[in-house]
Amino acid sequence: MVILLYKWLFLLSAFLHEADVVLSRAGVRHPLYVSVTEINHNAADKNLEISCKLFTDDFEKTLANIYQTRVDLTAPANKALADKMVMEYIKSHLLLKLDNKAVTLSFVGFEKENDAVWSYFEVQNTAAPKKIDVVNTILYESFDKQINLMHVTVGGNRKSYRLNNPDKEASFQFTP
Repeated sequence: MVILLYKWLFLLSAFLHEADVVLSRAGVRHPLYVSVTEINHNAADKNLEISCKLFTDDFEKTLANIYQTRVDLTAPANKALADKMVMEYIKSHLLLKLDNKAVTLSFVGFEKENDAVWSYFEVQNTAAPKKIDVVNTILYESFDKQINLMHVTVGGNRKSYRLNNPDKEASFQFTP
């Protein structure tokens, strides 16, 4: 039931985002800002796989404000610089602890999909965690009404949580 609600919320936000593009051109602000973070433990590879989906225009605006430069993630003039900005931003706004031990995210890359950007990270050589603690402040500095949805899967068990700005911490418990 919760997963269905999150899927519906994300689809609704995508629809509203499209409408907001038209409204923003008329000077009206977005009513809804959403990101989705997927965290999956791959038991076969013993890796934690992380993907973050953000609306491209919201992400570009945030990066432009931080780096004081124009940012184009759709067709970056300097792909290495775009990779660096995406990597540094996500790594500083998405912090993970596995079984109470902080881990470092390794950047895999990013890609554009329709109106969104997916960024990919991993934590290699990890056993299935019993507990995952997350600090997620993605886009909080730009949007007071930012919503960050998180879906975490370990051992085929999927759990979801929603953070509303300024809430930033979530914890997921899994049993072996």
